[in-house]
Amino acid sequence: MKTIIFLSSFLFSICSLQAQQVQWANKLIKYSSDLGGKQNGIKRVLGKPDAFPQGGSSPNAWSPKNALDGYEWIEVSFEKPQTVKQVAVCENLNAGCVVKIGVDKGNGKYETVWTRKRDYKTPTFKATIPADRQYYFKRKRRKVQEAADVINPGIEHAILDNASSGVVAVRVEFNFALLPGKKEIDAIGISDSETPIQATINTNETFEKLPESKTIILTNVVPTNPALSPDGKTLFITNISDEKNEIISFTKEFNGNWGNKKVETMLNTGEFYNHVEYVGNDFLVKGGNNYDRSNGETGYEKFSINNGNYQLAGQIKVAAYNNYDETAEVTSTADRKVLIMGIETDFTQGGSDLYFALQKEDGTYGFLQNMGKIINSAADEGMCQLLSDTKTLLFCSNGFSSYGSYDIFISHRLDDTWKNWSEPINLGSKVNTFDFDGLPYYDEKNEVLFYISSVEGNNVLKTIALPKSTLIKNN
Repeated sequence: MKTIIFLSSFLFSICSLQAQQVQWANKLIKYSSDLGGKQNGIKRVLGKPDAFPQGGSSPNAWSPKNALDGYEWIEVSFEKPQTVKQVAVCENLNAGCVVKIGVDKGNGKYETVWTRKRDYKTPTFKATIPADRQYYFKRKRRKVQEAADVINPGIEHAILDNASSGVVAVRVEFNFALLPGKKEIDAIGISDSETPIQATINTNETFEKLPESKTIILTNVVPTNPALSPDGKTLFITNISDEKNEIISFTKEFNGNWGNKKVETMLNTGEFYNHVEYVGNDFLVKGGNNYDRSNGETGYEKFSINNGNYQLAGQIKVAAYNNYDETAEVTSTADRKVLIMGIETDFTQGGSDLYFALQKEDGTYGFLQNMGKIINSAADEGMCQLLSDTKTLLFCSNGFSSYGSYDIFISHRLDDTWKNWSEPINLGSKVNTFDFDGLPYYDEKNEVLFYISSVEGNNVLKTIALPKSTLIKNN
């Protein structure tokens, strides 16, 4: 894994700017080209930035047909007319290719208000994004996409010589031959101020006030997939190696340390992919079994728990189950009535998405249903945990504005359909870093979040004290 390096002059604040009126494009009018598809399509330029401030290649950004070395243009409109002094274009790869900007004041004609001057350079920062999708927690994915070094992401803050009033639309023209390499456009915004529009991370001030995270040292263990018993006394971890993936457990000692390391032989049914996803009072869900899509098998099994012993209680089956990836992620309600999975299918918004399925009378599950565009992006969502209120969901994504690679987010269910969720909130810089952070498991009894973080390319197990009141809403 590599580290993102920001120039000090281009550090992005997570504080909102109250003084200026900012709008992001909300509707397409015309455009020069579109690759089509769910990822990197033209509609990905709409809305607020989601590939910034981290920068780098993203499925949530528009990549035109001539993005390497050609001419492209786009016309977008905004929710309401406003005075414009600044147009901001988020170029998340090799910024500096905007050459001309025009504004429409409602008559359908574009008046040129900004052109690129000779020798003008867009302020940029160099970055290398640790987004190698081959492994994101040492479980090989179907989709192998090594991320090359990303150079010069930046926001073109085009300051107009004279403010234009009553602007309803903007036309932006690009000459991608100005710079080598791939180009992607994340978002287009307007402002009535010269103050540079900042790309912000949707986080909560409370999360920024959390204490520092701690690393749990587990000798001779390369950890992934933490899971805890409801009483917080038993920690399950998958120890990964080239030879096998093995579920082991630890018990909490009087001093708070984790000891009594034990290989859970009954749970290690294969050589690889063994991992505990959910632990209830009398059952747990374990992944890594061989499965057959023809009969709805998901590769997950249910084990009953009796005095610390585990007994296989059957396969978890989903009607017409299909998944393009080799692995999936699962969480469940305590009564097993609702199953949530992170998988990739023909019906995803782009990469892997979060789905839900309802339990049938025979104990199997009905068809998986997508949980919607608010919680799912064109990139990857998964590694989820549903808390005991059945409304609070922790999950991981590389498809929203973040601090680097995969970050941990929280969202809340808004109704009983399981399809309406609140806008995901980033758990903040005390949890998320410039590298991979994911696989969250929240210990509700002790109010501690366990998760895996990548440090210099190595998996480490971290914890952070996280009050339950900051996660679960009372209403």
